[in-house]
Amino acid sequence: MNKPNSNPPPVQHPGFAGLIGVARSDITPPIGIYARNWGAANHEVAEGIHRPLSATALCLRDNKHGKPLLLFSLDLGWWRATQDEWELRKALLDTFELDETRVLVHFTHTHSGPSIARGDADKPGGQLIGDYLDRLRTQMIDAGRRALASAQPATLEWAYGTCTLAQNRDLIDPQQPSRIVCGWNPSHNADDTLLIGRVTSTEGAILATLVNYACHPVTLAWQNRLISPDFVGAMRNLIESHTDSAPCLFLQGASGELAPAEQYSGDVTVADKNGDVLGFAALSVLANMRPANTALHYSGVVESGAPLATWTRQPATPATGLQATCQPVAITLKSDLPTLVELQTQLAASNNSYQQERLRRKMRVRETVGDASQVPLKVWLWCLGDAILVAQGNEAYSQLQIELRQQFPGKAIIVMNLTNSPHAGYLPPTALYGQDLYQVWQSPFAQGCLEMMVDHCAELIAEMKPDAQNA
Repeated sequence: MNKPNSNPPPVQHPGFAGLIGVARSDITPPIGIYARNWGAANHEVAEGIHRPLSATALCLRDNKHGKPLLLFSLDLGWWRATQDEWELRKALLDTFELDETRVLVHFTHTHSGPSIARGDADKPGGQLIGDYLDRLRTQMIDAGRRALASAQPATLEWAYGTCTLAQNRDLIDPQQPSRIVCGWNPSHNADDTLLIGRVTSTEGAILATLVNYACHPVTLAWQNRLISPDFVGAMRNLIESHTDSAPCLFLQGASGELAPAEQYSGDVTVADKNGDVLGFAALSVLANMRPANTALHYSGVVESGAPLATWTRQPATPATGLQATCQPVAITLKSDLPTLVELQTQLAASNNSYQQERLRRKMRVRETVGDASQVPLKVWLWCLGDAILVAQGNEAYSQLQIELRQQFPGKAIIVMNLTNSPHAGYLPPTALYGQDLYQVWQSPFAQGCLEMMVDHCAELIAEMKPDAQNA
């Protein structure tokens, strides 16, 4: 079997101490909204609700006069249009008077949510999208304000663990070996790294948890007609039931090739089972964490039947600085990308529903990346005391998080796909180019894109100075 790179050691990282607040809004859309996310689907609109969708806001600031960092985790899929994404994010920047380095709007990437493209207004149920996005903007502003208002002295600490939910999904088709299909590949191991953040008050109460894990929420697929956060919903409910209802934020990692083994189902109990798998793994990491602001120190040997190394808890002082930056990396586009006119011609000539869906997606991608030979992909990087958060808008393979954690083993490295920018495509490793693989032929980015992203992020991390004060 192909063995992935080793996981980071299970060390509790001290993280950040400052003012931290959290708040949540219910962003469940109305039944009947346009929600066709799968080319194989035979339905157009949502017919019910499996679990509600939520937007959870986390506020971090180093002191009451410092500018905050605001992170929003939303149970939504992906942006299809640049203008829709920017209208929402600009409203947040304007409301809270922050520059774009300080606000992250992150999607958990459910594939069972509503369309959030105003351009789908002509579709069945599409007339509800505009009002939904307007309400979403109001709900996020409200959650951000409540998170700011509730900010109190607290510590954010991190610990690594593992979870077996994520599996490799690049499978050589047993019936047609010349191509690779999207589905469980039992012969290839996957990055199972789980990173848990715990926010603890000065009284020792858990105020929030953060779950950073790379796994596509595609348990529910074309058969499902219900709005759902997929496995994220059950995971969140399980964790919150064990932490006195402290809000849990899910942060989707670099999951380009990762998904559950059991996927593409219409059975919501399978999604809930997958959520329990991740939730119990997260609770195991939480249970193994020490009280806030403590560390283990080697205290010497006690001679017994064996020489016994002893470690004792001692107070630890977490870092108090926050930094934020946003730096683009120029990624080359494929030289053979069809033009928008060519795609429109192909769409007009097609009478196949799944081919039409693929062509519509290619048109949105082309509109997003433009006609130049390169496109600047923005990367957001936050230094949270001793932890580093890296976020970008596309779908990177897990190599991004694996290599960054290897290069910076002494830090907690949070890696997030699907943040802020509109989604254009996958960032697959160079070795996969030239193969008949969805993530390769879907992507508008040329060979080498993932490696360029890794190098760019590593350079940004290396430039960050630990515990620097908020500007």
